[in-house]
Amino acid sequence: MPFQAAPDLLKSYRIIFVMGGPGCGKGTQCENMAAKYGFCHVGLGELLREEANQATVRGQLIRDIMLKGLLVPTGVILDMVSDNMLSRPESKGFLIDGFPRELSQAKEFERIVGRSPNIVIVFDCSTETMIHRVLLRGQEEHREDDAEDIVRQRLETHYTLCEPILAFYQQKNLLRNILAEDAAENIFAKCCSVIDSLQ
Repeated sequence: MPFQAAPDLLKSYRIIFVMGGPGCGKGTQCENMAAKYGFCHVGLGELLREEANQATVRGQLIRDIMLKGLLVPTGVILDMVSDNMLSRPESKGFLIDGFPRELSQAKEFERIVGRSPNIVIVFDCSTETMIHRVLLRGQEEHREDDAEDIVRQRLETHYTLCEPILAFYQQKNLLRNILAEDAAENIFAKCCSVIDSLQ
């Protein structure tokens, strides 16, 4: 179902965007939050990697873009996110991790769905910590896009594009910053208090 047909269905869900650079721990924390609250975790990076491994024109396009550390076009991203959300109508809400990656995606999401997310959680983490975590993950999971030069490019792209998105949500009073240098269980406790504040 195209994103355009989705608004009414998606308006009633609790939607939380989770942002932060590669290696800040957002995927791990989203899985924990999803398990605790009955939410559905939509990991954009994971969706893109799955798609990049498909022997399709879209898969090849996404793979080429990702290996350069660049961003996949907004239309492709929105279709993938909405397809994923609409395939899980039983969910109590959605944690969309790694989205939006550009201000245009944030605005397009609101235009189509007709509302903002309920809240935007941002994981703050130093560049050194993120690079260290990503390189470790790359060794464990053998992910092609976790090589150091690609990670540095991804971080640069992330910081450049994130500023306007953060300012956009700050104006709407939706941002909740969480220091993500801490032990995983402490970060999780902070995430829970943010979600509990929505109840």
